[in-house]
Amino acid sequence: MRKTLIASVALGFAAFVTSGCVSKSEYMKQVHATDQLEQELAQAKARNRTLDENLAAMTKDRGELELLLKSRSDELSKAVAELRQRVAALGGENARLAKDLEDERKAREDAQHAKEEKVREVSSTYEQLLSKMKGEIAKGQVTISELKGKLTVNLVEAILFDSGQAEVKPGGLVVLGKVIEILKTVNDKAVRIEGHTDDIPIKGSLTGRYPTNWELSAARAINVARYLQKQAISPANLSAAGYGEFKPVADNSTVEGRAKNRRIEIVLVPKD
Repeated sequence: MRKTLIASVALGFAAFVTSGCVSKSEYMKQVHATDQLEQELAQAKARNRTLDENLAAMTKDRGELELLLKSRSDELSKAVAELRQRVAALGGENARLAKDLEDERKAREDAQHAKEEKVREVSSTYEQLLSKMKGEIAKGQVTISELKGKLTVNLVEAILFDSGQAEVKPGGLVVLGKVIEILKTVNDKAVRIEGHTDDIPIKGSLTGRYPTNWELSAARAINVARYLQKQAISPANLSAAGYGEFKPVADNSTVEGRAKNRRIEIVLVPKD
């Protein structure tokens, strides 16, 4: 529109010139003004093209930015969803671990209570034996010990057997009877009968029956076990072992030491 206006002005002015209405200098001014207007128009068009190009570039950048933002938003949404799943899984795992820890703690407490109860039972049995056999203990014929839930009644040979014999003598049966009375109240322990001797070898006619101290100690332990069985101690809870001279508790070089080594031990141990 502006170009049309300039052209119209030029044509009108040319008409005036040809008709002799204006001077030559006036005409040149108008031509110069027309040229300036055309230059301004060209510059305006150039600026408009630049603006159009900038707008197109900005529109393109905006589209790319929107696509990028949408992509990032999708990625973040996916990451948040995965994190929520992991949090939920970790929550479940924590709950499971907490339950396992609580179960383990309870199991330890139950085991500790059971252990304490067994210790109390052994201690009660120990006290009963001490009370029942205080006469034999005072004479040095019997010793009773308790260690870590293991109770041992140690009976010297002389109270149970004649020298070189494996049959329990009547006085020995009386002593065993006192032990048996207490053992009948114990249901959760196994009873192990152990036979022990000194290191003096078997001699004379006895060697035909007991070639070594091993056989003699084993025979004595078995006979005691059989007597306990006859007195209603379950054979499933009984065992007998002969150790001969190989587990001494005193020095075999003295008379006193050998007397201590010749013994029967009745041991209460946890059942397998």
